[in-house]
Amino acid sequence: MREGQFIKQNKDRWNEYEYPVEDPDELARRFTNLVDDLSYAKTFYPAGNTVRYINSLASNIYLSIYRNRREKSSRIITFWTRELPIILYRYRRLLLIAFCFFSVFVLMGVFSGMNDQNFVRAILGDEYIDMTERNIANKDPFGVYKQQKELPMFIWIAMNNIGVSFHLFLLGLTCSIGTLYKLMIEGLRIGVFEQFFFKHGLGFKSILVVFTHGTLEISALVISGMASLVLGNSILFPGTYTRMQSIRRGVKDGVKIMVGLIPVFTVAAFFESFVTRHTGVPVWVSLLILGASLSFIIFYYIIYPKHLHKKEQANAPFP
Repeated sequence: MREGQFIKQNKDRWNEYEYPVEDPDELARRFTNLVDDLSYAKTFYPAGNTVRYINSLASNIYLSIYRNRREKSSRIITFWTRELPIILYRYRRLLLIAFCFFSVFVLMGVFSGMNDQNFVRAILGDEYIDMTERNIANKDPFGVYKQQKELPMFIWIAMNNIGVSFHLFLLGLTCSIGTLYKLMIEGLRIGVFEQFFFKHGLGFKSILVVFTHGTLEISALVISGMASLVLGNSILFPGTYTRMQSIRRGVKDGVKIMVGLIPVFTVAAFFESFVTRHTGVPVWVSLLILGASLSFIIFYYIIYPKHLHKKEQANAPFP
């Protein structure tokens, strides 16, 4: 049998095996079938991608069967320590695309703001610019963060940012067109915002103050864009899945990514409400928070998923 015929004959069953089940008998049946398929593929197509694909499916089922854990008590822990990082690794290229696209428009916002102050007002709004210029004249350039009491501000910002991020995620249903538009607008806004403060000689201060919460907030925005691209790609590029299977998978993985961002947005809102308002804190405190936030994002969303992937590949039951 040709490799293409072998794949065509079994692909629907393999696609079904991508979705986890709880029934141990069904898991055992799937594992047994995949071992047979793997043996056949290794015999007749040893150099093909089919061997690696079946091996990956069998490895995942093997780990599901034999991983020593109590599912009910550890489900939350394993979500954060394994399930979410594996999803993040699977879509790592989409994270890179979202980051690069967003960064390009941040730079465009900086350069556009340098050359046209009307553009700054068009992006940030006359009301915000006028208010901030008054605050600068009153020697309190970041007074906007002091206008509300801490707790109401924290609740409002957390709910608003989580709502905005889920709206960005749902824009993936536009086949990612809305996703890219939203990332473009947010990138321009941040670029113009920073250029505005640098123009007034407050660039370094704005980084210390705003990025106390902004490091987590902006990072989570980009990751929300990645989740939205996951949804959009599931519509555009179903691959070996049926389009409906692909969309279900995209929705499921995207929602998990978004749920994983809720604590990030919550901590960012806490910093913005309780810390950012204290613009006179020592520089080392601001740098410590900023550095810790950036280190967490890089570790959990980039380094750890890659490390976990390599570890699970090394522990796979088949070479």
